[in-house]
Amino acid sequence: MKFELIPAVDLRGGRCVQLVQGVPGTEMVSLDDPIAEALKWIDEGAQTLHLIDLDGAIEGERVNAQVVERIVDATDVRVEVGGGIRTSHDVEALVSVGVDRVIIGTAAVNDPDFVREMSDLHGKEHIMVSLDAKNGRVTTHGWAKTSNFSPPGLGRQLEMAGAGSILFTNIDTEGLLKGVDPRPTQELVEAVSIPVVAAGGITTVEDIRMIKETGAWAAVVGSALYTGRLSLPEAIEAALG
Repeated sequence: MKFELIPAVDLRGGRCVQLVQGVPGTEMVSLDDPIAEALKWIDEGAQTLHLIDLDGAIEGERVNAQVVERIVDATDVRVEVGGGIRTSHDVEALVSVGVDRVIIGTAAVNDPDFVREMSDLHGKEHIMVSLDAKNGRVTTHGWAKTSNFSPPGLGRQLEMAGAGSILFTNIDTEGLLKGVDPRPTQELVEAVSIPVVAAGGITTVEDIRMIKETGAWAAVVGSALYTGRLSLPEAIEAALG
């Protein structure tokens, strides 16, 4: 599998936004038409899209579900979706409309058996768990609550429960446009044998190379693309180089 660069389309109130460290009210980018943004990234070479329902992550239900489904309908690339996915019905709804990887965060941390059930039902290739870490500890509920779990320890547990892949976000660097700290990603990659997709702070071509060297499977980029720090074609070229 080639290392892949995946653009983020984060949804809040039906708009495409980029927040600083996931904090509502810190929008550095707020765009009217998420579908247009998704199509733009595909035109520029994206082969996978990363869609996050930020309202859903905070409120615990899929607030932007209709927007997600419209993007899936309008595009022909792989799509991974997270935010507010807490029930079997949520997972079923997304798999049935053609989402490739359903990202389970809070529900996976609270109940690894839920991951096992969803993996058995839909196939582990469709089940991605989200480990969002701050100061070396996994957070839940839209990053509002901090658990006692370390990403490597919980990653191993969720892999055993049937997760097919892991989305790892380093909140310490997320949305700051100040670059990456590759060490937490590398520690997680070395602890598990399933693919890890890394997010948080990727700002430059050099950041992409550093994440690639950790052994991660892919990197998600958001703010750097939307603010023009990186162009998607140059980011993809760095990922493949």
